[in-house]
Amino acid sequence: MCRPVLEFYQIAGQTRACLPIVPVQLIFLAWGARPTFARPFRLLMLTCYAPDLRPDQPTYTLSEEESKHAVRVLRLGPGAPVLLVDGRGTLARTTIADANPKRCTLAIASQEIIAPRTTYTHVAVAPTKNLDRMEWLVEKAVEVGIERLSFLRCARSERRDLKLERLEKMAVSALKQSGQAYLPQLDELLDFDKFLASLDPATTFIAHLEAGERTALAQVIGAAPRCCVLIGPEGDFSPSEIELALSRGVRPVTLGSSRLRTETAALAAVFTAQVVREL
Repeated sequence: MCRPVLEFYQIAGQTRACLPIVPVQLIFLAWGARPTFARPFRLLMLTCYAPDLRPDQPTYTLSEEESKHAVRVLRLGPGAPVLLVDGRGTLARTTIADANPKRCTLAIASQEIIAPRTTYTHVAVAPTKNLDRMEWLVEKAVEVGIERLSFLRCARSERRDLKLERLEKMAVSALKQSGQAYLPQLDELLDFDKFLASLDPATTFIAHLEAGERTALAQVIGAAPRCCVLIGPEGDFSPSEIELALSRGVRPVTLGSSRLRTETAALAAVFTAQVVREL
C-alpha cells in the first residue's frame, strides 16, 4: 500500500472521529492506484464494555449489541484487535476469534489493572427538566474525569423523579470513547436535606448565587483530595437550603462571574477539580 494513502486515512480518522468508514477501494481510486484488498480498516482500536470480565479469563463473548457493532457496522473480522474495559480498572487486550454478529468471541491476550486516581471528585446536582441536558453532563463529566455523580431533589427543582438507565448508558459510552478505566458511580435522586446529612462538611462545597462571601472553587479544591460540590437547580438553592448547608460547615464557593446553567456549572466544577489538581 502506498504511504500517502495511509497518511490521508490517518488524518481523517484523527480529525473527525464521527466520520463513516471509508472503503479502502475509494481511497486507492482517489490516488489513482488499484486496490489490493476489499475490507476497510480502522486505525483506532475498538473498545467494548465488559462489566463481567474475570481475571485470567481466556476468552470473552461480547453482548449482542457490541457484537453487531463490531462485525456488522465496523466489519471487523478474525484477528482484529479489540480492547475490553470493565469499568473497575481492568483493561484486556484481545483479538476476534469468531466474528459472529450476535455472539462475537474474543481471545484475551493480556489483562492490565489501571491504578485509580489519587483524588476523588464528587458532584451533586439538581437535574434539569430537560433530560437531554443531564445526558450531556454525564457524557462530558465522564470524559473529563469524575468518580461519583449524585442527583438532588431541591425546593426549586423542576424534575422530581429521575431514571438512571439512559444516563448509565451515556456513562458507558463516554467511558469507552475517552479511554477511562473506571466507570463513575451514579446515584438515585435524593432529597437535599437527606443527602446533605450523609456528607463530610469539611470536604463539601456549595456553589450558590446568593449574596455573601464566597471563595473561588479553584482556590480551595487543590487542598481537598476528596471533595463534593453541590450544584442547585435553575432557580438556585433556596435560602433555607443554603442556610442549612452553611450551618453544617459546608463552605460556599463560586465558579466565576458568569451565571451558568445547571449542567454547565456542574461540568465547570468537574473541570476545575481536575485541572487544579493536575497543575
